[in-house]
Amino acid sequence: MKISLLIPVFNYDIVALVHSMKGAMGKVPELCEILIGDDASSPEYKEKFRALEGNGVKIISFEKNIGRAATRNKLALEAEGDYLLFIDADMMLPGTAESYLSKYVSSIGTSQVICGGITYSDSTPGDPDKLLRWKYGKWREQKKASERKKRPHSDFFTFNVLIAKSVFSKIRFYEELKQYGHEDTLLSFQLRNAGINILHIDNPLIHEGLESNREYLDKVKLSIENLSMLYDKVTDKNNFCDTLTMLRSYRRISMWRLSLLLAAVFIRYRERMEMSLESGKKSNYFFVFYRMCMFCTYREIHRRKNIMAIF
Repeated sequence: MKISLLIPVFNYDIVALVHSMKGAMGKVPELCEILIGDDASSPEYKEKFRALEGNGVKIISFEKNIGRAATRNKLALEAEGDYLLFIDADMMLPGTAESYLSKYVSSIGTSQVICGGITYSDSTPGDPDKLLRWKYGKWREQKKASERKKRPHSDFFTFNVLIAKSVFSKIRFYEELKQYGHEDTLLSFQLRNAGINILHIDNPLIHEGLESNREYLDKVKLSIENLSMLYDKVTDKNNFCDTLTMLRSYRRISMWRLSLLLAAVFIRYRERMEMSLESGKKSNYFFVFYRMCMFCTYREIHRRKNIMAIF
């Protein structure tokens, strides 16, 4: 049994992360290679990546940016391992690479899809301009395995996940999603429909690459737009809604006929809401309300378009 470690990256310094993982290759024999998917990074980063190549590390570069989903799919096609370990570039090991990898190795055989989880620094970011991402991540993403197991498909994220190649070859990332966000939501939905269980274990990586408040809001906009488009593309909307808290909430809002009202709130107060969020001082619940208002706005836009369901 062999594991391929796959790291998609765009303009991010992964030198320390790769060196740590590379040092574990001899100690964890199951790790057979590290594949880095360079999604058209700038020349300064390409040079850093090239310096990492060799001794089990391979760089797969793209001249044009093809997006997170397509990059991951191409890495999987190149991988030689029986299992694919996907991690995001802006992650950091909380301990040794050997310990991290060994926890996955010991769990293989119990499930074909294993999620290790994510954690954030306990210390508040020194820069208040990075508070929004940190606060929301600690609140919604940092969960123990015991909590994630309650809704295994809802708490599925691909920033730290081990997937059997035999499974991934049948259910791949949807490459039509070129921009940031929710490719993992669709993958989770497809795994659920295929009857594939997800095992959650306590083997987290630390999310280190916190965006500024404004950058994070821009990413949220892209992800919400993706989610609304995906909502139109699935045929089984009830099951799709069960994969995400926001979608379950939207289903109730639609039943109460409040979607148009929340869209109107977003259109009228968007700038004011974003100014408040950029301060980093607003509560997580206010951020959730902002995201739901945005989603309702995109739903009102997309439902007027003729989008064919394909999943």
